[in-house]
Amino acid sequence: MRNPTKYESDTESDVTTALEAPEGADTSWPGQLPGTDPLPGRLDRWLASRGAELVAIRRHIHAHPEASHSEFETAALIARELTVAGLSPRLLPRGNGVICDIGEGPRTIAFRADIDSLPLHDLKEVPYRSTVDGQAHACGHDVHTTILLGLGMALAQLNDQGLLPGRVRLIFQPAEEAMPSGAPEVIAAGALKDVDAIYALHCYPQLPAGLVGVRSGPFTAAADAVEINLTGPGGHTARPHLTADLVYALGRVIVEVPALLSRRVDPRSGLSLVWGAVHAGQAFNAIPGAGVLRGTIRVLSREAWREAPELITRLIREVVAPTGAEADVNYTRGVPPVINDRMASAVIASAAGAALGPDRVVEAELSMGGEDFSFYLEHVPGAMIRLGTGRPGADVRHDLHRGDFDVDESCIAYGVRVMAHTALAALATGAF
Repeated sequence: MRNPTKYESDTESDVTTALEAPEGADTSWPGQLPGTDPLPGRLDRWLASRGAELVAIRRHIHAHPEASHSEFETAALIARELTVAGLSPRLLPRGNGVICDIGEGPRTIAFRADIDSLPLHDLKEVPYRSTVDGQAHACGHDVHTTILLGLGMALAQLNDQGLLPGRVRLIFQPAEEAMPSGAPEVIAAGALKDVDAIYALHCYPQLPAGLVGVRSGPFTAAADAVEINLTGPGGHTARPHLTADLVYALGRVIVEVPALLSRRVDPRSGLSLVWGAVHAGQAFNAIPGAGVLRGTIRVLSREAWREAPELITRLIREVVAPTGAEADVNYTRGVPPVINDRMASAVIASAAGAALGPDRVVEAELSMGGEDFSFYLEHVPGAMIRLGTGRPGADVRHDLHRGDFDVDESCIAYGVRVMAHTALAALATGAF
C-alpha cells in the first residue's frame, strides 16, 4: 500500500466540489468499449479516493519550484509517483523531464504538461508558499503537472482492468518559460515518436473552476525577441550635424519600424512589434555613443512568423542607415503560434462536455501570449484548452505571472476528468 505522508494535506474541503460528476455531465460514455462500465463512474470513484492526495502533491510542487532547465527534483517526484502507479517512466537525458507510456494499441495520444517555475517572489501567505527565494509557480505549471500525474494514475488503473483501447503518452516538459524553450529538446528525445495527436491545458484565472475554454484555429501568438544595439561617435548636443545622433536614430526605429510593418505584412496575420526597453546616454547635453532597444514580436500566422526575422532586421537597417549610426540586430526566435487542429479541438470539446456538462464548455479567447506547445503542433495535430482556475463568485482574479497567483484547487479534479475523457475519445476516433 502506498504511503502518501510526504504530501499530506490539512484540508479536503477545497476539492470536494469536483470529486462528484458535475450537474449536467453525461452518465454514460459514448466511446465506451462493449461490455465495460461507463468511465464517469470509475473516474468519480478514483477522484473521490485520490483527489485530496492530488491537492497535496500540487502544494508540495508549489512549495518547491524549480527554474527552467533545472527541474531535477520535480522530475524525480513525477517519476516516483508514476512508478508507484505501476508505470515505467523514463527521465529525459538531462534528468529534468519525464516521458511515460500507458497501454498499447494502434494509436498513441499524447498529453503534455510544463513543469518549470518563474523567477518571481511568492507573495502569498499560505502554508504551501514557495520555499525557494525568487522562484514561484506563478503560471500554474504545478497544477498542469499534478493534473497530468492524476491522469496517468487514473489511466494506469483503467489499463490494468483492460479498458484502455490504445496507448497514452505523458510528457512532462522542462523550460517552457525559457527562450529557447524546452519543447524542441523533448521532441528530439523522441517524445512524439508514433504519436497521432497531442493535447495540453493551461490555467486560466479569468474563468471560474469547473469551466474550460476551447478554440479551434489560432490560440496563442508566436513570440520572438529583438535587441538592437546602435553605436556612433557621440558628440555635443549643440552640434548634432557633426555626429550620428543615436537618440534620434532610436526614436526613428521606435516609431517607424512598427509603422512600416503594418504596410509590409498582411494585417490578418496579427503581427505586432512592441518595445519594452530603451537605454541611451546619461548627460542632458551629450549625444551618446551607444544605445540599446529591446522589444517583442508577436504574430498569429505561421507564414508571417517564418518571414519576420529577415523582414524586421532589414527594416531596422533601412531606418537607421540615413542617421549615420551603426546597427547590430540580434533577433531571437521564441515560439511559433499555437494553432489548434480542427478535429482535435472538436474531440476535446465533446469530451469536456461529457466530463463536465455541455454548459461548462465555452469558447476560449485568442491570446497574444506565447506558448511552446506550438512546437509539438508543428509535427502532429493537437489542441490546447484553457482550464478555469478562478474561485466561482470571487471578485479578485489572481492573474498569471504575478507573485500572488493561486488557484481554486477544485480545478485539479476537473482537469483530470476532462483529460481522461479526452484520452478515450481521441483513442476511439479514427480521425488521427
